Amino acid sequence: MKSILTTVAAAMLAISALAADTFVVDKQHSEATFQVRHLVSRVSGKFDDFAGAISIDQANPPASSVEFTIKTPSINTGVADRDKHLRSADFFEVEKYPEITFKSTSIKASSRKDVYDVTGTFTLHGVTKTITLPVEFLGFVKDPRGNQRAGFSAKTTLNRKDYGMVWNRALDSGGTLLSDDVDIAVNIEAAKSATAIKEEVKKEKTK
Repeated sequence: MKSILTTVAAAMLAISALAADTFVVDKQHSEATFQVRHLVSRVSGKFDDFAGAISIDQANPPASSVEFTIKTPSINTGVADRDKHLRSADFFEVEKYPEITFKSTSIKASSRKDVYDVTGTFTLHGVTKTITLPVEFLGFVKDPRGNQRAGFSAKTTLNRKDYGMVWNRALDSGGTLLSDDVDIAVNIEAAKSATAIKEEVKKEKTK
């Protein structure tokens, strides 16, 4: 009996795996950005190098999963000296911690239409925490070449001190140079075919 149950369980897992489609993040049409208060304004930045894969079970969305990796040396705020400082030991320590990673452990529908609470393991600056991201599903579409694509958007706020980034500077008037809270936004367009992404990259390079 135990053998039969094990076989049935294995078969169900296999069917579940077959039901899910893997979509690869199209970096040319996606972005990973952040924003932080500096004095009385807000400074924005992005990461130019990232990758990810999303396993989508259309019949059972909670059975889906996602993995996402950001290369910290690719940080880009448009100011070379500032980017150099952000790569240093005061912030990301990119030589020691070259990646930021997220791997989902559960996905649940929220009270909002097409928004899912995606919980997972998040690692930044050598610190790993379990966080939940509100991820909006933007739908499926076929591109002009007939390749299926999917869109997602996620926004959250992280306290950089929770991840060991404590550098700051006190102001004579009170307060600090930078805020501790950092607003994060990730917008993803993913393609079911990795070949489709390669073709798109070639097309962009020829423009």
